[in-house]
This record gives sequence, C-alpha cells and structure tokens, in this order.
Amino acid sequence: MTMFDDRTNLSRQVQDELRQHLGNRVLKTVIPRNIRLGEAPSFGKSIITYDIRSKGAEAYLSLAGRSSRN
Repeated sequence: MTMFDDRTNLSRQVQDELRQHLGNRVLKTVIPRNIRLGEAPSFGKSIITYDIRSKGAEAYLSLAGRSSRN
C-alpha cells in the first residue's frame, strides 16, 4: 500500500479491506504519504538520493530489505 495516511479512517478501512480480501498477498510494508516523496521528483532525484532518512525512503528501503543505517 502506498500513500497511506494512518490518521484517516479511509486509509485504515482500505487497508483492512485489502488485507481481508487478499490476505498474505498484500505486502506487510506500508509506504506512508510523505512530503519528501512528492518533492524528490521535482529535483530529478529518487527518494533515496533526495532524503534517505525520510519516512518514505525508510519504508521503501524496508520493502527492499535494506536499511539506511547500514
């Protein structure tokens, strides 16, 4: 799931529905809605090169099985 905002009921409801209907086919890693993710393309960079410590970058690194702390 991407652009997830855990502050909204809608995001939580969609997550619950997806997990209920698709089960373990839904990846556990959730990519949050994040300003830095939106800014990166404007600077012609990936989130990893733009701000590796942002929540969005951390989530993508987690999805890939890596850590920015290496």
